[in-house]
Amino acid sequence: MKLLTLKFFILLLVFFIPNVVNSKELNDLKNLVIYEDQKKISEISFKNGEDKNVSLSEYENKLLILNFWATWCEPCKEEMPSLQNLQNNLNFKNLKILPINIGQEDKDSIKKFFLDVQINTFEIFYDTDVKLAKKFSLRGIPTSVLINKDGYEFAKIIGSIDFEDPKFVNWLINYD
Repeated sequence: MKLLTLKFFILLLVFFIPNVVNSKELNDLKNLVIYEDQKKISEISFKNGEDKNVSLSEYENKLLILNFWATWCEPCKEEMPSLQNLQNNLNFKNLKILPINIGQEDKDSIKKFFLDVQINTFEIFYDTDVKLAKKFSLRGIPTSVLINKDGYEFAKIIGSIDFEDPKFVNWLINYD
């Protein structure tokens, strides 16, 4: 019985301690909100650069970051290169970042923005009617919504961060 209790205790530690450590490590990322109760994301869609509807279901079994931004947003401009570098990080196998413009801007403005900040990895996505901004209750931009491989929103970043911050990267890789 003692051996069984000890095994159970060790098993609890194995699963519980990493979560506590990860939470403490992220305390200085004040813009990151980690949900205790994850939210199932229902079917949502937006447009790509060819004006075709894109559905999140196309990215099943991927760790998703939906980054909502606009060309006139200075913090968006500052964080976009680090977001691209996160997408290019070879430690991630299943990460897909979808930068979705909600500034109601035309594709030429978006292309110019990407060119100006040297973004060459991302496709153009946009939400002209701002349905997604309402669905995700955005209070400002940039805002990034993190969705796990099972389709649950598990965290949100309100405002800009450095997506290359080692603490953030090490935490996020657990979801990949």
